[in-house]
Amino acid sequence: MKTFNKAKRLDLLPQQFFASLAKTVNDAVKEGHDVINLGQGNPDQPTPPHIVEKMTEAIASPLNHKYPPFRGLSSFKEAVAAFYRREYDVELDPETEVAVLFGGKSGLVEIPQCLLNPGDGIMVPDPGYPDYLSGIALAEARMIKMPLREENGFLPDYQAHSSEELESAKLMFLNYPNNPTGAIATESFFNETVELAKQHDICVVHDFAYGAIGFDGHKPVSFLQIEGAKDIGIEIYTLSKTYNMAGWRIGFAVGNNSVIEAINVLQDHLFVSLFGAIQEAATTALLSSQDCVTELVATYEERREVLITGLKEIGWDVVAPQGSFFAWLKVPEGFTSVEFSTYLLEKIKVAVAPGVGFGECGEGYVRVGLLTTNARIKEAITRIESLELFNGK
Repeated sequence: MKTFNKAKRLDLLPQQFFASLAKTVNDAVKEGHDVINLGQGNPDQPTPPHIVEKMTEAIASPLNHKYPPFRGLSSFKEAVAAFYRREYDVELDPETEVAVLFGGKSGLVEIPQCLLNPGDGIMVPDPGYPDYLSGIALAEARMIKMPLREENGFLPDYQAHSSEELESAKLMFLNYPNNPTGAIATESFFNETVELAKQHDICVVHDFAYGAIGFDGHKPVSFLQIEGAKDIGIEIYTLSKTYNMAGWRIGFAVGNNSVIEAINVLQDHLFVSLFGAIQEAATTALLSSQDCVTELVATYEERREVLITGLKEIGWDVVAPQGSFFAWLKVPEGFTSVEFSTYLLEKIKVAVAPGVGFGECGEGYVRVGLLTTNARIKEAITRIESLELFNGK
């Protein structure tokens, strides 16, 4: 059988980090091992029943068996606007400042293709969500890395970038609460970002995937809450984390109307919007009681306490995340992040994500998810203690 060569643009794509990580873990499971998987980013709780019930009802509607409007149901976009008004006191025009997305990831991959030409600069957090790189590669853009370091609260230091870098940048990705570090952003940092973006004509894309998940009574700040933010940027939100709807693949972009229009133009050529029943269920999620979200955040915070307290008790010097459902932990001396991750999986069948998979500045860390039960987290800690890598109390 003849083998056809791929288009050159596909050769530009980076290796899919999460796919290779999942394969390694799945291979160990297939061999019959009891693997505690703390390396994944897949919510472990089911979608709340009232959302599922609405989906069931909407599936039966013949209207949803037809093509939906290209740019999504007006009712869903109006729900998005109502959600932002209620949660963040941000006003949005549902028709010009909201774009329906096939999950947040698709928007993040699409946006560089919408706004960048080959060779244009884009500022990207390091470490950061690996799929940022996919859209950059497809756009043949030039990456300007923004190191996220612990001493700066895992926020980029704009002063570290030359005027030439800033002038060449057309786009910037930010993500708070942050994956993988669990850091949060302050209003003052976002104010600084808006001023920088205005000065250098940079479009800011804030990945707000973990927007609902803040700890210690802290409600994460929406970038669009900052005065002038909508003038120079957008925010991408997904229902995957807030409502445990990861498999439903629905999200949205909100903000600057010219950027929203660019996303819609590209998607007009790729899709005929999302299945209407999913949009109806998502509308219910956004507009109904948010008690399920409050309970979910409480669950993650309880798991965080179990993890951080337990690891400190066995002598691992760790810092609690401020948001997201990840913890960012320094590896013991003598290991790289890959070596330590491999060691844990081989020796005690505990899977974590090596920090270098999120960028060069992720070296020296591993990402641990709060996406399993307290009992499994405690079992993982017991297994780690058995390695005698730390000086326990």
